[in-house]
Amino acid sequence: MPKGIYQIPFVANEEVKSYVPGSPEREELQATYKKMYKQVIEVPQYIGSKVVKSGNKKEIRPPHDHQHIVGYYHEGTQDDVKAAIDAALKARRDWANMSWENRAAIFLKAADLLAGPYRARINAATMIGQSKNVFQAEIDAACELIDFLRFNVEFMTQIYADQPISSEGVWNRVEYRPLEGFTFAITPFNFTAISANLPASMALMGNVVVWKPSDKQIYSAEIIMEVFREAGLPDGVINMVLTDGAATSKTVMEHPDFAGLHFTGSTSVFKSLWKQIGNNIDIYKTYPRIVGETGGKDFVIAHKSSDAQEVATALVRGAFEYQGQKCSAASRAYVSKSLWPKVEKEMKKALDSITMGSPEDFSNFVTAVIDANSFKKCKGYIDRAKKSKNAEIVFGGKCDDKVGYFVEPTVILASDPHYESMVEEIFGPILTIYVFEDKNWEKTLELVDTTSDYALTGAIFAKDRYVLNQGIKALENAAGNFYINDKPTGAVVGQQPFGGARASGTNDKAGSAMNLMRWVSVRTVKETFVPAKDYRYPFLAKD
Repeated sequence: MPKGIYQIPFVANEEVKSYVPGSPEREELQATYKKMYKQVIEVPQYIGSKVVKSGNKKEIRPPHDHQHIVGYYHEGTQDDVKAAIDAALKARRDWANMSWENRAAIFLKAADLLAGPYRARINAATMIGQSKNVFQAEIDAACELIDFLRFNVEFMTQIYADQPISSEGVWNRVEYRPLEGFTFAITPFNFTAISANLPASMALMGNVVVWKPSDKQIYSAEIIMEVFREAGLPDGVINMVLTDGAATSKTVMEHPDFAGLHFTGSTSVFKSLWKQIGNNIDIYKTYPRIVGETGGKDFVIAHKSSDAQEVATALVRGAFEYQGQKCSAASRAYVSKSLWPKVEKEMKKALDSITMGSPEDFSNFVTAVIDANSFKKCKGYIDRAKKSKNAEIVFGGKCDDKVGYFVEPTVILASDPHYESMVEEIFGPILTIYVFEDKNWEKTLELVDTTSDYALTGAIFAKDRYVLNQGIKALENAAGNFYINDKPTGAVVGQQPFGGARASGTNDKAGSAMNLMRWVSVRTVKETFVPAKDYRYPFLAKD
């Protein structure tokens, strides 16, 4: 067949649309949202060439209107998981042998489909099913997902181009093979882009995948599978199962051909999966790759030299965008005492202007948390803070689940830097602030570093460069993504590779070539053009 050294189309970050009143994208999305909200869809499993409808239908309800049904998904069984594994293994040979440019073309086409005809649908699905406002949906479901698909192709070509040197008479080369077996993707509710990227990144590198999305993200997962199929992804390469998480993991990890786990979710679940893999290590044909991003207790620390308005804006955006349901969300803040009155004033001004409600109303900055369990958890922290001697609520604190799971953006002021909401991951619109004495800057840096088991994102604010230099060094292990004079959220593919260490995961950096390298097994090939014909080396000659 014809061959060439192909250059992929130029890759740049997808432009974020503004959705200002009167814009065509706003009108299209509003119409699409209304149309989809009135429909009742059915989401099947995708196993090999089969669209599987079990008949065991589970409701899909928007978090901001939990009495409204927008669809059903067909819950599967462990027999479906086994069938998905079989379908993946059956597809493996042809997919692994497909030329890289043809694999690339599929995902580049998927990106263009999302940028064009599917943009409004993927955004509307994310707004309806995951209760994101229009901007949060746009930067996630459209732009970040498009960026993942395009940049991953760029990163793949960089990896393939990384070749060893050769000596005289020898040609050395490296082959980047897919893993031997099948891979498993477990994805979260909060980012449509992550849910698509975890299986897609493995598939791009020639692997076959069993994908289990969160049952809170199934509405947009259906659109993802529609896009992949329309882009030409062969049957069996990515198999989507809608099954019980614990049982599915057990089935997958007891299979001898299990070759890799790509996970985003809670630390406790990831640890249990790692234990399962370890317990089953003797049955596997290869050592499975394990990649996980597991959450955070992300910080902002503000020095007295900071600009109060900048700090306040970073805290409001960092803590309350998407209701704080980001593993990178600002959840604990340390503010210098002399700066705090100004920060408090600016935060109050901002929070007083925030409205909360359905994402259909584009003027709402805050919508609902994901489900009843999240609502109950958030309300518990708020109720306990109201009664605590070590904390007080200075903004927000109202909760209402009559129509949707609405939790008002809430700021807790803690007198104890180890108060529960300063330490524990909440995953909701609750920010806890500790005000420290100006003279205790160095001690507070140490406090930030040692308070949490997590190390995902963090931010430092200061105008004094010596202070910034000091903080950067003191907090070098406290965050895998570190921000200087900016909020600790909003990592962009190709610009800020994302991931953390400690209890936040394996830090394999989604949105970079580092992550894709985890999904290949390297073979080194040495070809000698004129082989030796005598075992004797020159040094063996007699004097």
